[in-house]
Amino acid sequence: MDNDREQRGSISSKQWVSTVPREVTGDSLWKMRAYQLALFACDQGWADVSILVRDRRTISLSDQLFRALGSISANIAEGYSRGTGRDRARFFEYALGSARESRDWYYKVRPVLGPEATMQRLALLTEIIRLLLTMVPNQRGRKIRELGSSYVDGSDDTLEGSGV
Repeated sequence: MDNDREQRGSISSKQWVSTVPREVTGDSLWKMRAYQLALFACDQGWADVSILVRDRRTISLSDQLFRALGSISANIAEGYSRGTGRDRARFFEYALGSARESRDWYYKVRPVLGPEATMQRLALLTEIIRLLLTMVPNQRGRKIRELGSSYVDGSDDTLEGSGV
């Protein structure tokens, strides 16, 4: 299992971007950092759930995790394609819920995935959440109140700056 952990952490975001087909990167949606990070999270999750299905205790969790991860980018894509800010905000809120759900599942499966992979995934999802918390009110025209939450951005605007 340690070998699996090493393989999961071996691809950098820069290497990953080079594997994304032009049909995806050529779309204006690709310019959204949250979308890029959500796709990266889902690809990282593919390897993670492949590990989780090997442990009887986490088989059902692996399905829920992968569905939640896939829902983040899918809802961003659908929201991006909507004609009004209100419609976009609604789908970005769905993506926000899926990002938080994914983060929750990652925390629960940390004994199987190990601390390094878990912390990388939690940090990536927290960045996606932070971005979505900005995107929703921008589309809706009002702020979301997050009681007691502060998300610190220590990265730049590139995928490589996400720390994953």
